[in-house]
Amino acid sequence: MKSSLRTILPSVIAISSCPRLTLAATNEGSFRRRTYFTNTAFISRHQFLSKTNSFPTLSPRTTLLAAQESRTASTSPTLFNPREPTIPILTSMPEPLPPLRNYYYLLRHGQSTANVEGIISSARSLAGSTEHGLTPLGQEQGTKSAGSLVDLIADDLLLENGDGASFGSIGKSTKKVYFYSSPFARAEETALKCLEGMRETGEVVKKIEELGLDVQDDVILVDGLMERFFGRLDGKELATYAYVWPVDMFMPTHTAFDVESVAAVSTRIRSTLLDIDSRYPEGGNHIVLTSHADVLQITQCYAAGLENVGMFSQYRFGNGEVRKMGRDVGSLPEPVPLQPPKRGEFAA
Repeated sequence: MKSSLRTILPSVIAISSCPRLTLAATNEGSFRRRTYFTNTAFISRHQFLSKTNSFPTLSPRTTLLAAQESRTASTSPTLFNPREPTIPILTSMPEPLPPLRNYYYLLRHGQSTANVEGIISSARSLAGSTEHGLTPLGQEQGTKSAGSLVDLIADDLLLENGDGASFGSIGKSTKKVYFYSSPFARAEETALKCLEGMRETGEVVKKIEELGLDVQDDVILVDGLMERFFGRLDGKELATYAYVWPVDMFMPTHTAFDVESVAAVSTRIRSTLLDIDSRYPEGGNHIVLTSHADVLQITQCYAAGLENVGMFSQYRFGNGEVRKMGRDVGSLPEPVPLQPPKRGEFAA
């Protein structure tokens, strides 16, 4: 695996032409509100359309240019993404995530129309729109996720009853369940379908009653859970993920093709988690974060304390899959070597 990545690496970091970096003043107080609250703003109208039918193989020569671009970008603390100026270009990963008071579960959206089309869908203009929503299969996956989610909550309650000390900073369960979601249609629709499954699926309803869960009806939309921004690759074939994922493994701060770096995603996820956690200071609530593949994979690796979060692509989420957000590396699934993306499978 290492040798193949080293072969790919020289060809992956850049097709990105000349650096087009912009300077902007940091404004930590700048944010917008969606349905309920948000702590970050990410809006973009850019969509770059192109088609390719194979897993890309590039000339080894071009990578050095993009590596230089990423390194140049990381030397200034006031650089922002030229296509989405609210996304910072960072020099390092954020500090480790501190202990949290509540339980967290990560739910990836069901199959979307973008999955079926086989394109990357990350434009910030999608926030609040109905574009790239769920397919009928995606709706079914969202509904079925309810059973998996309730099983995970039941496991946590069982462990709490057996040994509350094992949860560290997490408070005694309130048995309240809250849903947070990316404002992209595919994520919000999945959260709503999961809620529907918790209300209408017989065996799930029965288990919820047995556990005494108090499921809240609202889905709270948070911009901090939006899809990872793929810059100049947005709208292109899934195969172009191959320009980014292998490089993430070696350089989690890289921004080739104007993508949002792993470091930037980790930073906004950290902020989002701390913001949400502060809203429930009593602790012990069960909070579902509905989002996208890259974002959730980065989240699980960052929260677990994986030494190199850039390896996140080896811990893939399937459509409609839900996992508990663990706080140690042992909570991660077995890593799977990076493979070429397939239509309908890995689109975010």
